[in-house]
Amino acid sequence: MESRLKVLGHPVHPMLVMFPLALLVTGALFDIVDAVGGPDFLGEAAYWNITVGLVGGLLAAAAGTVDLLAIPAGTRAKRVALTHAAANVAVVLLFAAVWAVRLSAESRTAGGALIAIEVVAVALLGISAWLGGELVDRLGVGVDPEAGLDAPSSLRPPAATQRIGDVR
Repeated sequence: MESRLKVLGHPVHPMLVMFPLALLVTGALFDIVDAVGGPDFLGEAAYWNITVGLVGGLLAAAAGTVDLLAIPAGTRAKRVALTHAAANVAVVLLFAAVWAVRLSAESRTAGGALIAIEVVAVALLGISAWLGGELVDRLGVGVDPEAGLDAPSSLRPPAATQRIGDVR
């Protein structure tokens, strides 16, 4: 099933997911290192990684929703995609809660309970990333129907349609 939202022939959703995934995981890691005695700036850096990760997550979710809506109902792909989407919504909500607590706090550093929430969210994010891989690699969601080892460049226009009387 080909992706519905593309830029220069490539699906947008996979282009966007790497940023929130990396930023949210890095934010959680920075918080863990900060909590065990790392440099003071890591708590602040973690907060900003989470902030930008949430923005990126919302953009990735919007692009993913376009593809989700195009998956036929009653298929395994639809069930996996809905689970993937639900897990991502949970991740965003968990990190948004952590972000909201830190936003109004005197210090932007995280304590034990917030770090525990982040660890749960990162574990859920890992499961969701695996489900995303399952969608693409096993179920062919977002894959160009002409994909193959010798497929032409995505920058080339589609083959011209045959005209009546053309022999090719």
